[in-house]
Amino acid sequence: MIISLLLAMCVLGISAQSIYDFKVKDDAGQDVSLADYKGKVLLIVNTATRCGFTPQYKELEALYEEYRNEGLEILDFPCNQFGQQAPGTIQEIRQFCSANFDIQFPQFDKIEVNGVNEHPLYTYLKAQKGFSGFDVNDQRGKMMDGMLRKKDADYDKKSDIKWNFTKFLVSRDGRVLKRYEPTDKMADIEADVLMEVNPVLSNMMARRSVRKYLDKPVEHEKLEVIARAGINAPSGMNRQPWIVRVVEDQKLIADINKVCRGLYNAPNLICVCTPTNGGDLDAGLLGENMMLAAQSLGLGTVCLGGPVRWLNSNADGKFFLDRLDIPADYKLNYIIAIGYPDEQPQAKPRDASKVKYIK
Repeated sequence: MIISLLLAMCVLGISAQSIYDFKVKDDAGQDVSLADYKGKVLLIVNTATRCGFTPQYKELEALYEEYRNEGLEILDFPCNQFGQQAPGTIQEIRQFCSANFDIQFPQFDKIEVNGVNEHPLYTYLKAQKGFSGFDVNDQRGKMMDGMLRKKDADYDKKSDIKWNFTKFLVSRDGRVLKRYEPTDKMADIEADVLMEVNPVLSNMMARRSVRKYLDKPVEHEKLEVIARAGINAPSGMNRQPWIVRVVEDQKLIADINKVCRGLYNAPNLICVCTPTNGGDLDAGLLGENMMLAAQSLGLGTVCLGGPVRWLNSNADGKFFLDRLDIPADYKLNYIIAIGYPDEQPQAKPRDASKVKYIK
């Protein structure tokens, strides 16, 4: 019976479709649905009161005080699995944290985060974001790597929680965005939190290139908003050199899809044209504005160059260009495919080392 229950809990963690599917117990033993936190940015932490990382409570509380009014919630789950460093009852832990760090964020009942008794929430979190390693160039990261490797030479190949104060960042719509090890710098975590709680920045961070769309044209009113956002982009000397053609004609779109590959059967197309002698930079700013506006309205986009090269060089696409009514001294620069997304692409890695700060 006990084994069956444990297996059921494990299956729940693996099969859950959203973080909001889970319930946890608060510090009074009452069930709390994580669905209560929909619309909040979450930082989920397994903590301990007698750990070398315990002073992070102070940093976490400072982070909470800074961003709680902007939608951040820190969910604290004490765990005694790592060096037995979270002894006592949840009430004793709560009293310790209040007396020493005056924490205001919610603390939940003690749980296990690894093994046969792990909470299904953590089964889910680990499935979403596995362990990606310690920074061995950092002294604390090197120390943790050495300590754990002595116990298990292959520890880094497993998604298990490695120690106290591992953290997971969850977006307002429930996506598990990042996992932080206890040695990761709080300044880096704060930067990521800011990107999520700020609506403009979170919209930028959430945008992905979408290549699968529902069979549903975008409402004209939304297309008007997107075009208005585009033409409000900056341009050199305010010349606004672009010409924009928003294609809503479904027959025209169907016809061009028959002969031109790479438009992904998007229900609408936004064609951006520029003078033959320049304007590319200004047009890029225009397009970024439109794609971010579309993202904020629940739409997906992808910027296309390949089909444009085909259209500009192939007579079979002339009928489409003719309908766009492009002036003689202009050229089709790029196309934005736009529609209601039928996929949720994952973020691809970004190389932060390409950015250098000259001080």
